[in-house]
Parts: sequence; structure tokens; C-alpha cells
Amino acid sequence: MPQLHDSTSRAQGEPNAHEHGFDRIFGLETEYGVSVTGADHAVQAANAAVAMFRPIVEHTRSTNTYLANGSRLYLDVGAHPEYATAEARMPSDALLADAAGERIMRSMALNAQEQLRDAVGSAARIHLFKNNADSAGHSFGCHENYLVRRFVGLTDITDQLLPLLISRQIITGAGRFADGRFSITQRALFVDETVSSATTRSRPMVNTRDEPHANPEEFRRLHVIIGDSNRSQWATRMKLAITHLVLCVIEYHARHQESSALSLMALADPVDANHAVDEHGVQAQLQLASGDHVSALQMQRRYWQACATFLDAHAHAVDASLGQPGAALQILDEWRVVLDELERDDIASLATRVDWAAKLHLFSQLVARRLGCDVDQARALLRQPGALPPALALQLAQLDFDYHDIANGAVFDALVRHGRMIEEVSAQQADEARHTPPAGTRAVLRGRFVQLAAEAHVRHACDWTTLELLEPHKTTVSLLDPFEDQPDAQLSAIFDQLEARIALHETR
Repeated sequence: MPQLHDSTSRAQGEPNAHEHGFDRIFGLETEYGVSVTGADHAVQAANAAVAMFRPIVEHTRSTNTYLANGSRLYLDVGAHPEYATAEARMPSDALLADAAGERIMRSMALNAQEQLRDAVGSAARIHLFKNNADSAGHSFGCHENYLVRRFVGLTDITDQLLPLLISRQIITGAGRFADGRFSITQRALFVDETVSSATTRSRPMVNTRDEPHANPEEFRRLHVIIGDSNRSQWATRMKLAITHLVLCVIEYHARHQESSALSLMALADPVDANHAVDEHGVQAQLQLASGDHVSALQMQRRYWQACATFLDAHAHAVDASLGQPGAALQILDEWRVVLDELERDDIASLATRVDWAAKLHLFSQLVARRLGCDVDQARALLRQPGALPPALALQLAQLDFDYHDIANGAVFDALVRHGRMIEEVSAQQADEARHTPPAGTRAVLRGRFVQLAAEAHVRHACDWTTLELLEPHKTTVSLLDPFEDQPDAQLSAIFDQLEARIALHETR
């Protein structure tokens, strides 16, 4: 993500009502993979990506733009279309914004597909993958963003949060069949550091580059890189929700300068632990800094218990951050249920909302039918590198990619259609969110600005913290408070100016 520099805000230095609560801003950045099949001749992924962005370039003269729903859409390094959701106050809002991004990207891919067919044949198909690795072994990411209080230190993140991010992959892993074996994550093998300010030279679990996109005296932006891209909407929401609960615990103890039981979760070697979870899943043994060993499932149980104990005293305050009474305990209950299913190895139940389990359930049934074995034997074969016949392994790898293809894939949509994968956001709701920013954040202001400026045919620019009118004279507005959804006098005047210009155009 290109560096965006924060500006001085009218609110900087003023008391912030969110400083002493648990209010949070959530965001997701998703890089998509692109390929083309069925063409009369080879079409490079870069050409397909450029075709996707051609209408945007014609309209904005750039492959980097902000949309009326407050989100950012751009073409990232390596010809990866990327969608960054607008700021969201709740995990459910971030999920809806992410689903809108899928619909936007799908529409762009299918429109580009029609254009490509004129040049490379009517059978050409653009495949747009919401995953994290291509067939050549290149990795791309799904990054999570959390606004956290400045007093939370890097050691707190390393010792108290990384073990959660690593062990939660037994819930949020997308699963992958590649190189002849099945693993529960897509991203783990590509992560080689714990925390770092780099994102390309190395791949850390958490990026520490200090870009708060908010008042830097109060907040920092926690940029999580370890996670997989999820098709499961439940998994998308829950990875944000679980992380929020744990961050509330971390922030509370850091604010009061108290020791936290979460510090006992610190790992001896987080990178090794991450690889162990990828290879062994629920039963992966993780060595703690203390020398003790716990399984990935036991680690999740410990985090669940820490959050449950915390909510005994602070549920009301955490509910306030989530905008709904009982919301925190609902998250806790959903978390407990999925951990119980993991304990029972209930893959069929897990498969309705956990991506890796959905794939494993489907793939093991296919292998069992093809090889005439039972499902348990099929699951064991899927875990053993090279144990399956090459033709069957190739078919599974193709099905894996199809699961993540939001443009022309069939597998995931079939699971949803037959009730085998829970859908929390309908296509209609996602389409409506293509034009509507998440409520209660500055995305409301950015989205309105972008929409009005476009309708008024006025040149403009923006980033996460700044809005700029470029004509008739340059005017800049700073939006440093991510929780502010009401315009100040300056921005209200700009909105009035743009609306007047639109009305003038309509009367001509």
C-alpha cells in the first residue's frame, strides 16, 4: 500500500471521545490474482488487469481512485487489482464493505472479459482469484487494519497478539491444495518475519510502518499481513471480531499499566509456530517462550478464556464499541462453538463457515469416490505429499483455484446455493454497499465528496485523510478523525458549492 501522509486536523489536540473506550476502526485490503484461459493466444495477467481498469483510467486518468462508498480501488505492484474497504466501525460493516469489493471486482472482470473476447476469441475467460498464491508460487495478500491506541507497545503486539494471529488460522485459514498436499493456510509458508516495516523485501506477520491515518498522538494503525483471503463471510467477520476482543484486553491492561495474562502466550519462535499450524493444523504443537508446549487449539482456548474473563467485567463497554447490546458475548459464543467443533473434528459442521474445512470436506469426498476408500483415509492421503495420483492431484488443485474465482468460479457459489456454506451478506446487500459508505466514519464524508465531485465534473483528489478540490482553485480539507461523519463548516460549504454546480448543469 503506498504511503499516505497525514495532515494537520482541526481536531488534533482536542479531547477525543474515543480515546478512553474500545471504539475501533476496521479495514481490509485484498489483492486479487488474475489469469486468462480459453483465448486464441496467451494473454498476460498484466494485460487482463489493465483491461479491467481501462474504464476507470478513462474516467479518472488513474489506476488509483476512491469510490462513492469511501473505498480505494487501485492496480497494485505485479498487476494485482486491489480493493481497500472504507473505514468501518464494526466487523459486520467491514464484511459488508468487503463483499461490495468482491461485487465491484467481479463486474470489472466480466466487463473486461467482453472487451478481450473481441481481440482473443469468444471463449476467453478472465479468472479473478480472491486467494493468496498463484500456481507459480507467488504470494499476494489480504491485509487487516485495526486502529489501536498509541500506548499499546510493539512488545505487547509481539508477545500478546501474534500467538492469537497464528493460532486463529485453525478458524480463519483458507486452505490450499498445492504441491500434492493439503494445508489449512495459504499464506503461512510465505511469511518469514514476525514484525517489520517492509512488505515486499520480507513478509512479516505484522507491518510496523507508522501510518496511523488518524491523530498520531493518540492512535496507531495495526497492519496485519499474516491472514488469508476468505471466501467465507463468517470467517471474514470473525477474524476481525476475535482480534477486536483480544485488542480490547491488550489495550485495557496497557492503559492501566497492568500486567496481562496474555503475556504468558508469548511464543519461542512465532515463524516456526506459524509453519507448524500450516502443516499440522489444530494439533500443531507451539512452543511458548516459557518452554511449555500447547496445541493451536489449546492456544485458542486460552485466548477465549482470557476474553471471557475480561467480558465478565467489561462486556458493556465492549458492546458499546460494537454498537449493539450483547454483541461481545455473541462473538464469544460463536468462537466457543467453532472451537468445540474443532475439538470434535466435526469437519461437516465446520465446512459451513470455515474455508479450509469446506475444501477438505469436498476434496476428501471426491478422493474417497475416486480411490474407493473411506473419507478418513482420503483425508490422510490429502495430507501426504505426493500420495495421490497426478491426474487427481491436478483436478484438486484446479478445484482449489475455482473456489476462489469470483468472476467465473462455480465451486463456492454451488456450496452457498445448496446451503453448504453460510451466507451473511446477500448479493443485493453487497450491490447496495457498492455505493454506500459504512456509517459512523469519515468514509461517509469521503464518499459524498467523491460522488458530488464526479457528478459536478470537477477535478478532485483524495486519500484516507485528505479531500482536495482542484478547481476553480485548490481547496484542501483534512479528515484526521476516522470516527467523524459530520462535515465541518468548510466541508459543508464545499458540498453546497458542488450541489449548486450539479443543479446548474441539470437546468441547462
